[in-house]
Amino acid sequence: MTFHLVSQWLDALEQRHPVSIDLGLDRVGQVADRLSLRQHACPVITVAGTNGKGSTVTTIAAIAQAAGLRVATYTSPHLVHFNERIRCNGVCITDAALVQSLNAVDGVRGEVSLTYFEHTTLAALHWFKAVDPDLLVLEVGLGGRLDAVNLVDPSIAVITNVDLDHQAWLGDTRAEIAREKAGIMRADRPVILGELSPDQALFDAAAAYRAGPVYQRGRDFDWAEIDCSSWQGLGQSFNNLPAFSVLPENAATALAAISALNKHVGVVIDLTAIQAGLGSAFIAGRAQRLEGLPATWLDVGHNPHGVKRLWQQLGNWPQGKTHAVFAMLADKDIDEVIRLSLPFVDIWHVANLPGPRAFSADSLAELLQSQGQKLLSSLYVHDTVAGAMTTAKEQAQPADRIVVFGSFLTVSAVLPLEDK
Repeated sequence: MTFHLVSQWLDALEQRHPVSIDLGLDRVGQVADRLSLRQHACPVITVAGTNGKGSTVTTIAAIAQAAGLRVATYTSPHLVHFNERIRCNGVCITDAALVQSLNAVDGVRGEVSLTYFEHTTLAALHWFKAVDPDLLVLEVGLGGRLDAVNLVDPSIAVITNVDLDHQAWLGDTRAEIAREKAGIMRADRPVILGELSPDQALFDAAAAYRAGPVYQRGRDFDWAEIDCSSWQGLGQSFNNLPAFSVLPENAATALAAISALNKHVGVVIDLTAIQAGLGSAFIAGRAQRLEGLPATWLDVGHNPHGVKRLWQQLGNWPQGKTHAVFAMLADKDIDEVIRLSLPFVDIWHVANLPGPRAFSADSLAELLQSQGQKLLSSLYVHDTVAGAMTTAKEQAQPADRIVVFGSFLTVSAVLPLEDK
């Protein structure tokens, strides 16, 4: 089966496999081997973690690109257009190239059934082989050990953090989830851990995989100055660093990966490139403030770890009221996300999301009413996120703020509205 449009392919892939998530490398590995997609000529950095993966990938890529390297990146999910997932030097894959790669995968698939993510990941790897970059930076989709991205052996494994998320597939404890994410480690290859207190399971896994050296934030690398103008680690130091837009812990972890490239892979990136790349790194939908009033922030935070970090960044809003545009998927810890958010929100606009995984707006409203005692007059239920955003803008005063969060799908529904 072949198609001529990306939209046709994506519609078909959403329907083809019996389930949307089907972890394991046997099926997808068979197809990858038919196209020789496991091996790549350039160094590979693979990034796993509960939160911060996209920001870390973006920062690594921006720095390496500033050094003159051709850098290909794979991230997921996308916000507006699928092509955002597959880039070289920041430029998205064209529709024509994407269709060609999707067709190439299908041409060798035979009777093997692939999920949407598996088929598109193989298409990305197929295109990366064609563009032949100097560095490949891959973001794991779910977990690590059994994710399709793990078909490729990384030169450096990065694990940003580990927290409870996707328990139905990864396990019910941080240790179980850590073991799944540790599956991207390889023998005699460096590992970067972005948490100050990583779960012991990560160190146990590194020993089992014979991976290393293992570099831990706070022990082996971190910011040397409170204003994040100086970084030290892995026997190197980077000074006079500019202000940057990603979270400090993700920037520090990205710099550790750059340092590991210098030290272990022989890819030399100098301070000038680090300064330029760090200052230019930006990723949409991560505590992103839009222009104009009322002040509006977009954040893809969808689990307690991410949402807690969001409110730590934004804090209270003494100028006026906080309006939340809020929608989530049903397989998330919605109760805890609400609990963490209630102290910061005055007016709630809850909405439905598309797809079978969505948690209904009516159900969100019930949970909010069960947790908050003052919500009956400050809670609005909407059919769509776009409708919720429109109403929030109409109600908000110039001194108020609007915070859009709960899912990638929530933010992706708002971003196109801002372009109009």
